[in-house]
Amino acid sequence: MDLPNIFTKEVAEGVIERINKLTPNSQPLWGKMNAAQMLAHCCVAYEMVYTDKHPKPGFFMRFILKTFVKKMVVTDKPYPKSSKTAPAFLISDEKDFETEKKRLVDYIRETQILGAYVFDGKFSHSFGPLTDNEWNNMFYKHLDHHLKQFGV
Repeated sequence: MDLPNIFTKEVAEGVIERINKLTPNSQPLWGKMNAAQMLAHCCVAYEMVYTDKHPKPGFFMRFILKTFVKKMVVTDKPYPKSSKTAPAFLISDEKDFETEKKRLVDYIRETQILGAYVFDGKFSHSFGPLTDNEWNNMFYKHLDHHLKQFGV
């Protein structure tokens, strides 16, 4: 794996420990989201795997995502601060901190328990089939980026 392996219990629990350091009053070092909104934002990546809440992009949009966005999302290169996000990931309404925290922790644990082999070749909502390494990079990098945003 290019980045720490979110599919291992040790790494998943390490990320959860960082999440548990957040409070409803945690302030971002950059960006506009509050802590509850950030947790809800992080849940979107998992919602696209585990639910039908978000419509799949059409053929043309998926082509654009695969051609121009995929490399930035699934590699080990960190995201720039305050980078643009896809519309589905925009969280502007108020969220309940504890609810969003529990949802995110549950998604992280479910993913870890399923394991990398379940994700190897699994179809991504936006990018088509991904390797387990690409899934790992996408999950871990996104979580790490936003936890650093909040100083944990």
